[in-house]
Amino acid sequence: MRQPLRAPAGLFKAGGALTHHPRAAFATPPATPLPRRRAARAAVLCVALAVLVASAESQTAGPDDPLIAGFKQTYPASVSDAVELVTGQNGTMRYDMKLVTGKAMVGRAVTSLARPAVPEAATPALATKHSVEMIDAAKPGDVGVIVMEGTLDIAAMGNLMGTGATVRGMAGMVLDGAIRDVWDIRRMGLTVYARSATPRTAVGHYATVAKNVPVECAGVTVRPGDIIVADEDGVVVVPQERAEDVLKKAREIDDRERGMFPFIREHKSIQKAIEIFNRI
Repeated sequence: MRQPLRAPAGLFKAGGALTHHPRAAFATPPATPLPRRRAARAAVLCVALAVLVASAESQTAGPDDPLIAGFKQTYPASVSDAVELVTGQNGTMRYDMKLVTGKAMVGRAVTSLARPAVPEAATPALATKHSVEMIDAAKPGDVGVIVMEGTLDIAAMGNLMGTGATVRGMAGMVLDGAIRDVWDIRRMGLTVYARSATPRTAVGHYATVAKNVPVECAGVTVRPGDIIVADEDGVVVVPQERAEDVLKKAREIDDRERGMFPFIREHKSIQKAIEIFNRI
């Protein structure tokens, strides 16, 4: 999926670990300080990374369409309930689709699908071909959804694809599969939800077969343009053609719950609140 990590020019290794790796704090420091020129290069690299992340955050925070802006004001729990009430179907991904790095996110889905492949069809160029194309074409605020059919033991993406998603200003990634290079992707500030984590590469084992097609992700169908609403609770998919109705219902749920909190505090009774507000 990506070449083994090498120390960038200007960064030293301490005790065999890169100094910017989280474990570097426990490594033995070098006996002598860095030469000034190398230290200056390291400082420039850090500044460049900070500019890259700030630029990506600025793009991600760009103008939203009204539906995206509206879903950012509600909660995935309310949206999950609203999807079921409006569509009669579950829109929430399986329990093990969890936040790995980053924060809550809302955005429109772009998708990629990968399947098992023989080694000659799972070369570095083919293993992630459609996922890379999907990221390279993504618009600021998009949510990348990658499905690794049949496995949670192969990484769908690592820090190279994470860098691409960051500079494209994507809202984040949802992986029905594993993530790797977690420490580095966390350092970038990219939001990623995934079902597992592993250092194992897709190269030699899996190859992507399509991009921007409907995919079955953690038990829910996701189509390009569907709205992804996610936080620490999990990931919810809003069908694009019912998005207005789902948002309206989610707002109604939020409004009802806002009235329940003070009622419960005042009366010290959840049962009475449920009877009056018909909500739990």
